[in-house]
Amino acid sequence: MTDFDTREMWKPSKEAVEKAHLSRFIKEIGIRHPEVKDYRSLYQWSIDHPREFWPAVWRYCRILAHRPWDEVADNVEKMPGTRWFAGAQLNFAENLLAKGAPERPALIFWTEQGRVSEMSYAQLRRQTQRLAQAFRRAGVAEGDRVAAYLPNRPETVVAMLAAASIGALFSSCSPDFGVEGVLDRFGQIQPKLLLAAGGYRWDGKSLDCLEKTARIMEAIPDIEKAVIMPAVGGLPQTGEVRDSVLWEEFLESGRGGREHFVPLPFDHPLYIMYSSGTTGKPKCMVHGAGGTLLQHLKEHILHGDLKADDRIFYYTTCGWMMWNWLVSALGTGATVLLYDGAPLPKGNSSVLFDLAQQEGMTVFGTSAKYLALAEKQGLKPAESHDLKSLSSMLSTGSVLPPESFDYVYRDIKSDLRLSSITGGTDLISCFALGNPIQSVYRGELQSLGLGMRVEVWDGEGNPLPPESQGELVCTQAFPSMPVAFWNDPDGSRYQEAYFEHFPGAWRHGDWVERTRRNGLVVYGRSDATLNPGGVRIGTAEIYRQVEQFEEVLESVVVGQRWEGDVRVVLFLRMRDGSQLDEDLCRRIRQRLRSQASPHHVPRKILAVPDIPRTVSGKISELAVRKAVHGQEVKNTGALANPEALQHFRDRPELGQD
Repeated sequence: MTDFDTREMWKPSKEAVEKAHLSRFIKEIGIRHPEVKDYRSLYQWSIDHPREFWPAVWRYCRILAHRPWDEVADNVEKMPGTRWFAGAQLNFAENLLAKGAPERPALIFWTEQGRVSEMSYAQLRRQTQRLAQAFRRAGVAEGDRVAAYLPNRPETVVAMLAAASIGALFSSCSPDFGVEGVLDRFGQIQPKLLLAAGGYRWDGKSLDCLEKTARIMEAIPDIEKAVIMPAVGGLPQTGEVRDSVLWEEFLESGRGGREHFVPLPFDHPLYIMYSSGTTGKPKCMVHGAGGTLLQHLKEHILHGDLKADDRIFYYTTCGWMMWNWLVSALGTGATVLLYDGAPLPKGNSSVLFDLAQQEGMTVFGTSAKYLALAEKQGLKPAESHDLKSLSSMLSTGSVLPPESFDYVYRDIKSDLRLSSITGGTDLISCFALGNPIQSVYRGELQSLGLGMRVEVWDGEGNPLPPESQGELVCTQAFPSMPVAFWNDPDGSRYQEAYFEHFPGAWRHGDWVERTRRNGLVVYGRSDATLNPGGVRIGTAEIYRQVEQFEEVLESVVVGQRWEGDVRVVLFLRMRDGSQLDEDLCRRIRQRLRSQASPHHVPRKILAVPDIPRTVSGKISELAVRKAVHGQEVKNTGALANPEALQHFRDRPELGQD
């Protein structure tokens, strides 16, 4: 049972509930299934009748198909191996471009300096058509891979749509990836074409990418051509990159082609996504076009209540799955707001709220870490910005602690739906997320995702009742499961990744609690949970208390093997001007003992100048744990700052009582 206050923080108005897509969907389903009257009964129906539920989502979201399906699913109890919507043919790009009014803005692009450009749906279609033709003339065909080493810019969206329109697979890394990290990913999939940035800006600095791109091209001989996109405001140049051409010149080569969206099977590969890769080379997850489309539109329309007049933003790079999720919002006809740069740049830390105010943002997506740092920096947008258009805020990437709910409603906006969501790259979607017709409760994810049979199990695979902590598992197939892993002909790596621990059930690796309201509380990764004295503790329970201290910028906690048991070791990154002293250590231990339990109290509290994180921005607890135990951290290219590991190795304090 949760050990914090879970009071109601927000409740939708009666008018909002009546107008919500979800209410309309419940009414439509209720005509044929009178037992469906509210969200709880709809959720139960969705997991009990998946062969009826997923076609209902297809129809409600108005998915375009060139050919209807012959069968919804062959065996939904088979995990993995279920085949969805056999016989259906569609095109992912066509569906994303079909709903937007031609004159309506499709993409609005900002950097740290402010607004850069706007592109209408009509312009986006023309750019997609031209680039698709350029791809064809460059020899890119159905099944080929197009790799993007690009910032979060409109051209990146165009590239994805162009690849999808002809049946090529799209895969992306953000330009802050090092060469080794890119090679660990793109080197496995043998792309035919590389799209790369000449440079990008981060935290007020201009960073060149041409030298890294040249090394990537030399290391992957399968790439036949590199298309170089100039940095915003930068001079167009290709440097020493072999077989390279500038973006505008390449785009010009596509003039004269007609718009054509290739009809493809429902499970035709669309994206190649990557695991974090901190324990070895990243897994290459292949996601299908139909499953991604169906799941994303379900989440945007039913769970997010997104409509054509909405303006949706998510702070993300092209190296995180939230970029793929964000651009699918085009399939609702809404306007997608893109931002490239640091989230809290020096001298302009409120830039994302400037964007929200000036562009009339309705949906603000971010991470728990951003909200924590914004609070630490003293940002109070409720006082400094006009956010009247903002109706919802989304958070993912790590656990959103209850105190961040307080911050949002106190200092950002008191009347909005704050939806903490959780899922992952593995399913390119969510297991639990927002709900426009239900209240928001402090520290809770509002509801389990429709069609996702989520359960909480103990270590032996026994289902647990509500208000019990355990492993998040999914016990029924869903359409956005990966269609395969790349270079995994017998499916053994796929099987091992999700189904080895609990055969026949997807083990996601999150330590969670299901609430009596059918929501979810996440306590952290199950492989990073602590086990002092045999008591299992979620790391988020410690972070929630520690990061409330003004002196602490961020923290990481691990379990260290010690004298036949495990002891809790807490590392703190201090704010500028603050020091870790005995008084702060005492106050931290006192707070954890009183607010959590004696088991949560760390035996060691140590300061570090930096904490290792993955290239997608997540703190890597596993890498820290390995460093503490003197073990090799494989594939440090998966880390944005691998040099930080040195602060955790060979610490004399870790060899003492």
